[in-house]
Amino acid sequence: MGKRRRFSAAFKAEVALEAIKGQRTINEIASARQVHPNQVTGWKKEALSGLPEVFSGRRSRRSGDEARLAERLYEEIGRLKVELDWLKKKTGS
Repeated sequence: MGKRRRFSAAFKAEVALEAIKGQRTINEIASARQVHPNQVTGWKKEALSGLPEVFSGRRSRRSGDEARLAERLYEEIGRLKVELDWLKKKTGS
């Protein structure tokens, strides 16, 4: 089974912009970029749904900071859950 490929935000933006322009079909873009047409469609929808934020003036750097904080907190929750499960197992509870 193959590995999942990860695409950078810049690559997704390029593909989405190309799809939004409509100069080529989704299938042509997908073939040229070696991605599945569903990905191109999804990235296009995501880009279009995020456009109002670009012009709202309410963008902030917090969103990136909040994402990092959330990631760190979920990581800590996972660690604590593993520790709790281990302690329960050791104590026989």
